[in-house]
Amino acid sequence: MILSEVTEFIIDCEHKTAPIQAEGIPSIRTPNIGKGNLILDGVNRVSESTYKEWTKRGEPKEGDLIIAREAPVGNVAIVPKNLRVCLGQRTVLVRPNREIVDSRYLCYLLLGDELQGQITTKTSGATVAHLNMKDIRELRIKKLPPLPTQQKIASILSAYDDLIENNNQRIKLLEEMAEEIYKEWFVRLRFPGYKETRFIDPQGKEVPHGTPGALPEGWETVPLTKMVRVLSGGTPKTSKPEYWNGQIPFFTPKDYTGERYCYSTEGNITELGLRNCNSRLYGEDTIVVTARGTVGNIALLGRPMAMNQSCFAIEGKDDMPNYFVYGLLADTAGHLKTVANGATFNAINIKTFEQTKVVMPIGTLAMGYHLQVAPLFKMLKMLLQKNQLLQQTRDLLLPRLMSGKLDVGTLPYQMNEEPLSMVAEDETIYQAKRK
Repeated sequence: MILSEVTEFIIDCEHKTAPIQAEGIPSIRTPNIGKGNLILDGVNRVSESTYKEWTKRGEPKEGDLIIAREAPVGNVAIVPKNLRVCLGQRTVLVRPNREIVDSRYLCYLLLGDELQGQITTKTSGATVAHLNMKDIRELRIKKLPPLPTQQKIASILSAYDDLIENNNQRIKLLEEMAEEIYKEWFVRLRFPGYKETRFIDPQGKEVPHGTPGALPEGWETVPLTKMVRVLSGGTPKTSKPEYWNGQIPFFTPKDYTGERYCYSTEGNITELGLRNCNSRLYGEDTIVVTARGTVGNIALLGRPMAMNQSCFAIEGKDDMPNYFVYGLLADTAGHLKTVANGATFNAINIKTFEQTKVVMPIGTLAMGYHLQVAPLFKMLKMLLQKNQLLQQTRDLLLPRLMSGKLDVGTLPYQMNEEPLSMVAEDETIYQAKRK
């Protein structure tokens, strides 16, 4: 069979950019198409009139699939319940024939090794990987199992995805909590005891809290490098095979995923490779900042790693603990990206950090913030590790279930959440922190 034989229709997007606005209906572009789910963070939005114009050939409905035709080519997401969306550029709408194929099953089938392999073959050789409509319609599909079997397979895999998504929502909440505490203490200057603190304006006069430009007495604006150490990385010679494919994760800018912690890297080096490059082994919770090409992305290391010369490792000096420094850098990231410069590509260097001015608090407030958010970071790390395990298990199951190598008759119709989620923390504590 081919894909068009198990669908009601396959519709291309409008080949023009939709006018966007601050509020409205999500317009799905390729960055919004994940592996199974839509990614709505930062999504473009359109008006009702634009939505009607852009959906004249077909209005996306619950259970429809949206395929990315370009980077990331081949990603597929399912349209969830109660969400109106329209297609952005380089996307395709697929409506499964519900009498033949389960929507979730078809989504997982398209994300499986066999169909992704076909997509890779069809897009290889192009300057920019791009799927043609004809190629999408003619994707080859093996004989489908009966609908009840499809639904059972989809239910098993969805259980993993639902748990991952639930953890992602909790991760987002924890990150927002840590960011909000930082802004409350160090941006809005409503830290514990601020009502009893004297605030001084740039002319040295005492002024009320909230006066523009005023700082707590004793605080000062300093170069960022007065508060942090900026450390570099380096790459072992690629011509030396004995330096590579070892057990030490090797972080580069392309390993940044947007998550607060980085646990996995594309490359690994050996102990010998580490001794023969300018990087050192940076410990867990070290802050890394991407410095070339993709500039100003900030992450914490989830485990010890080395890194290449396109990154900087940041460590707090003296009484400046890392969670405070992370909050400071996250608040400064926009400035770092703005001042990045380079003849060939954007870059930041040591001078960028020296010339970046920040406000340095006095006393134990930075440590107080660190201690306040440390439980949030601990829970966040645990959830990320759970998601990593869930993703690995799901990715192992996917090809086995789709190929029929794993007999679904031996598995329960709905997976029990407890062994999948591996819940360790007390839910009461989580709810208390959420409040």
